[in-house]
Amino acid sequence: MSPARRPAEDPPGRVRVTRVAGTASGEAAEDELAVEEPLEIRVGERRLVVTMRTPGDDYDLARGLLFTEGLVPGAADVVAVSHCRDVEPQARGNVVTVTLRAGVGLDEARTPRVGVMSASCGVCGKQTLEAVRVAAPRVGPGPRLHRDLLQSLPQALRSRQAVFDRTGGLHGAGLFAADGRLLVVREDVGRHNAVDKVIGDAMRFGRLPLHDTILMISGRAGFEIVQTARRAGIPVLCAVSAPSTLAVDLARDGGQTLVGFLRDDRFNVYAGAERFDPPLG
Repeated sequence: MSPARRPAEDPPGRVRVTRVAGTASGEAAEDELAVEEPLEIRVGERRLVVTMRTPGDDYDLARGLLFTEGLVPGAADVVAVSHCRDVEPQARGNVVTVTLRAGVGLDEARTPRVGVMSASCGVCGKQTLEAVRVAAPRVGPGPRLHRDLLQSLPQALRSRQAVFDRTGGLHGAGLFAADGRLLVVREDVGRHNAVDKVIGDAMRFGRLPLHDTILMISGRAGFEIVQTARRAGIPVLCAVSAPSTLAVDLARDGGQTLVGFLRDDRFNVYAGAERFDPPLG
């Protein structure tokens, strides 16, 4: 059976389960899960990588992944993305082809061997440690931050996670304007995929760099998310969970504000506290 599709008797997102509660006998039921399927990304005739993702916004995901991984020099270098039609029926919808601007090629030093990137790993397929750190300039001054604005972001993001409401199994990434307006939300089984989809959306509309924005994510802030945000020029990254030590180092090096454990009425600032007005502490 192809991994691209689940059995016909189980439609995408729906599975039969046996629910057990307390000491009662189990009962048959149906549950809705987050869909995870492979997406093969090709550049021209070249098979580049297969990444596990939640179907939807595939074109933005392909754009964002190529840019944030440093495989193409700039956002404008991706001129078109389309689904491949000359594939086996079971793979249709799961293969996209990217067309680059004439004269632009992939950065071979950062190009992974064709393989599978899991939904939970933003750096799988990297061949060297040096390739993990994508070159990106320091971010700009960015917005002034107010604690009440930051404390409103988790609920604003959560209220727009429609698929999470049904499945409980997706990460969310939301891009906010400096005044707290929610600009775009994307969901995926992989938190880095959700972020790449957000950035791919900005690429499509020519909005990079995102100097006056705030990125809010539903999971932890690993270094690959900080690096991706820096590559897109995002000065402020907030997460409901913890950052890693490397994420903090990278945020400080890039002049970013990194906020973790942003829940309810509390949060920790790991880098860039100088952006807060009034000052913290």
